[in-house]
Amino acid sequence: MDTRFLGEALVTLLVIMDPPGAVPVFLAVTAGLTRAERSRAALMAVITAFAVIVMFAIGGRQVLRYLHVSVPALQCSGGLLLLVVALQLLQGRSDSTDDIEPERRSSIGMVPLGTPLLAGPGAIVATILFVQRAKTSSRLLALGLAIVGVHIVLYLAMRFSEVIRSIIRDAGILLVTRVAGMLVAAIAVQMIADGVREFVHLG
Repeated sequence: MDTRFLGEALVTLLVIMDPPGAVPVFLAVTAGLTRAERSRAALMAVITAFAVIVMFAIGGRQVLRYLHVSVPALQCSGGLLLLVVALQLLQGRSDSTDDIEPERRSSIGMVPLGTPLLAGPGAIVATILFVQRAKTSSRLLALGLAIVGVHIVLYLAMRFSEVIRSIIRDAGILLVTRVAGMLVAAIAVQMIADGVREFVHLG
């Protein structure tokens, strides 16, 4: 197995998917859920992110080419979706259990947590590029292990965020929600700006 390639892929995906940075957003988005529901949301988020990453690893280029969708378009759409989430956090719509509809409880782990927060355009593009470089079976194995490793770290970070929640209490969650909203808004705007920049460059 190509350990150097494994390390490069693992570090790159960890930096992009950012498990520590996902914790405050996870706490904010799931603030109105019970402990059991938060655990399910963490698992669903990781499963969704893993499925999306694997799908694009296998046929990312082909899917985008078939749909006539460019990577900049993917970045802009992901940024717009995250911006909607950021506005909800800043407006405090995740502060109480009553604000979360029953159908949203079951899907909150998929959207926005699984994608585009974890498996966003950055992680998708990085995965596609690593697949292009993985010309040997040893490199493909290394990339597969890197993807699995990153998602294990993501799950552990969100699964044990309950410890953080028990320390900072409701007032802290409110503060985290607002800060997370600003951070997610900044990430969203950056994604849109990067997409627009690429559009201009391609044009």
